[in-house]
Amino acid sequence: MQILIIRHALAADREEFILSGQADELRPLTDKGKEKMRKAVPGIYCLVPKLQAIASSPFLRAQQTADLLATAYPHIQRDILPALVPLGAMTQVLSYLQDHAHTTHTIALVGHEPDLGQLATWLLTNQADDWFPLKKGAACFLEFEENVQPGEAVLRWALTSNQLQQLKI
Repeated sequence: MQILIIRHALAADREEFILSGQADELRPLTDKGKEKMRKAVPGIYCLVPKLQAIASSPFLRAQQTADLLATAYPHIQRDILPALVPLGAMTQVLSYLQDHAHTTHTIALVGHEPDLGQLATWLLTNQADDWFPLKKGAACFLEFEENVQPGEAVLRWALTSNQLQQLKI
């Protein structure tokens, strides 16, 4: 099984958005964030031409990032995975991956930091720490050769949004 982990693109400023009286879950991507993600998607597609599912946090900014990713993969399965919210349970993300391990070859997870960095660290090392931070719009690609278990993943690549934008199909 292969896992594409993507941090949501640049979103509206948290403090300014909270002053509007709206919940953080509704904080959207900025126009710049959308544009950078649009430019990064072809690079992701170049590296991951086959993707069977996208699971994302229910927060708007993650949904918008997943929407942009989905433009490269027509008819892809989309899932909302509540465990991908900030402070979500990594064990629930692992259960989701394990449930799909025998039917889905490559899944994208779209969420937030520091949670995604902690998830990647845990899947790579079996230690729940934040040794693998992801910048906004960045992605990494992990592969499990056999069992989908913490500490069993192999890092295949990790790239920033700018690096992804430079890749050509």
